[in-house]
Amino acid sequence: MTDAKEEQREIVLLGSTGSIGTQAIDLVRANPDRFRVVGIGAGGANPALLAEQAIELGVDVVAVADAKSVEDIQLRLFAAATKQGWTSGDARIPKLIAGRRAMTELAAWPCHTVLNGITGSIGLEPTLAALEAGRQVALANKESLVAGGALVRRAAAPGQLVPVDSEHSALAQCLRSGTAERVAKLVLTASGGPFRGRTRDQLAEVTVDQALAHPTWAMGPVVTINSATMVNKALEVIEAHELFGIDYDDLHAVVHPQSVVHSMVEFTDGSTIAQASPPDMRLPIGHALAWPDRLPAAAKPVDWSRAADWHFEPLDETAFPAVALAKAAGRAGGLGPAVYNAANEEAVAAFRDGRLPFLGIVDTVEAVLAAAPADLLGRGGEPASVADVLEAEKWARSSARKLVLDASER
Repeated sequence: MTDAKEEQREIVLLGSTGSIGTQAIDLVRANPDRFRVVGIGAGGANPALLAEQAIELGVDVVAVADAKSVEDIQLRLFAAATKQGWTSGDARIPKLIAGRRAMTELAAWPCHTVLNGITGSIGLEPTLAALEAGRQVALANKESLVAGGALVRRAAAPGQLVPVDSEHSALAQCLRSGTAERVAKLVLTASGGPFRGRTRDQLAEVTVDQALAHPTWAMGPVVTINSATMVNKALEVIEAHELFGIDYDDLHAVVHPQSVVHSMVEFTDGSTIAQASPPDMRLPIGHALAWPDRLPAAAKPVDWSRAADWHFEPLDETAFPAVALAKAAGRAGGLGPAVYNAANEEAVAAFRDGRLPFLGIVDTVEAVLAAAPADLLGRGGEPASVADVLEAEKWARSSARKLVLDASER
């Protein structure tokens, strides 16, 4: 019997009102004997939902990054408690912490597992805080590994970091089929996004609405556009390198439109082990929360009674150069991946605002990397602190904004 069945795991959810957080709460509701949420945190853009989650789950603490929303959340906590039938005398209102470091403080809260579902590099400090506090970290925050991979590697004990992304969850499961020295390559699958099969010339006039129309996954706007440019897969390649210690030459991406095979591991004997399941993030989230156990009925399995065709295609690196560019940034080492990610975030924002064409997103990232000073790339060594990462990101964002402005004035 596993420890997950012997005792209830206490969970902290960072980003509880987002897609990862709300799906994790669905799993907690379905498995009250397995999990208890003791703390939740969010940016503060949806105070009503945050308060409702806190009261329903009976959490001990709520963290909100936006300090200006504290009074609103306090009022909503009492309103949610009243809605649940509590009177002012018996309402159990959780502790409320707020401000820039609220998520970092929450990440070190006593619990078994911290699920980091925060979007952006603001998730790096909470990841480090949770690792340093000895918590198991279920990581859905890409930027922790992309921007601060060296810092996270140094802070994490073996087995302490469990991936939540469907691709990395798949790789973690497949890697259990053999020893590390028998691994030949890791293969990450990509849906191909809404523009699979288009040439570079055919991508020139892509609109924001078209880029947001993902054929498989329901995600936030930044991640959806990243999927359309293949930047999302590029970031996942960097993550896979940091998570599993595999050389970039042995990391590959292939297009798989059905999104049923989530990733594969090829071993030195020629065998390839694949993880397959219908596209549903509840499976990798549940797997991370229960790790190394499995959570029964977390998601529906493949229906083998129905005929199905699964296709795999090579990635067109001429039309979609993002993955090759990320590998180059990763090979350079240092803060190259942090520069890549920050420049992309600025370029995506410019595209959404109509200030940059679709092809300009990755072109801007490439130009920023080409202009990066030597001390930001591999020649400067690995980052020593979060401050190093933030400095590199600040430079990258400023450089990307200038490039976008210069392009708009031509």
